[in-house]
Amino acid sequence: VFAVNGFLRVATGLDIGLSTKCVVIPKEMGMCHKIGYSEMRLPNLMGHTSMAEVIQKSTTWQHLAHTDCHPHVRTFLCSLFAPICLDTFIHPCRSMCVAVRDSCAPVLLCHGHPWPASLDCDRFPGDEDMCLAPLAKDYKYLHKVLPKPTCQTCPAVEEFFTHKRVLEVFCDSNFAVKVKLSKKRTASEDQEYNIECQVEFTSQGSLLPYETQSMIQQWLLINEKCIERMSPTHHPMVYLLVGNIEEGIILVNQVYRWQRKDSQLTLATQKWRYHKCL
Repeated sequence: VFAVNGFLRVATGLDIGLSTKCVVIPKEMGMCHKIGYSEMRLPNLMGHTSMAEVIQKSTTWQHLAHTDCHPHVRTFLCSLFAPICLDTFIHPCRSMCVAVRDSCAPVLLCHGHPWPASLDCDRFPGDEDMCLAPLAKDYKYLHKVLPKPTCQTCPAVEEFFTHKRVLEVFCDSNFAVKVKLSKKRTASEDQEYNIECQVEFTSQGSLLPYETQSMIQQWLLINEKCIERMSPTHHPMVYLLVGNIEEGIILVNQVYRWQRKDSQLTLATQKWRYHKCL
């Protein structure tokens, strides 16, 4: 459950030196590693008083952080769960909360959870106060804006097909990505997956292979029910995901099971280089 309780119990005028302590960010909080600092304040801005509580409550948000639903999602979450050890607490600005919420709330809904009332953006300070602000307004002009994955019904996995039929599907598609999936063996009950991608083709303008790989990985993390269906065991499974990019949204339309003994997909991807669509 993504619900968050006990939000912002920190009172104004709190003597930080006496009331809180600096502790190392635990290894279980992977989303808050490599963010520029290694120690956090406890209690944190969520009102969690013990490390066990911090780990338990933050774990449910790790999935959201992994989807990269917004460039600042980890900064936003870690400023609350693992605030940096300074002489004062630095809250995220309201504008950062709104930006993250607008991008990430649809992902939460995809997992069956609404954006929690405890993260109501009105609770955060305005940009004129001392707070963590999002990057400059020209961020999107400095960085390429990539198509976004969306929450969608998982296409049925096809196991029987001919290479000619696959080529017809390719002709109507913007991308085809070969994906190798396997469950990670973890100590926790949470399912985590290894996702390896190899781009077979993309016909969407200036999209680079690594960008397409990244978008498909994100699509799989957002559509976790699809991953669960495709990876029932710890044995690696290989699929071909084929789809389109429409109005800046990635849609996966076909999922083919790529079996070792199956030469039809191999044949289709080889013939595609010279294939002329009708």
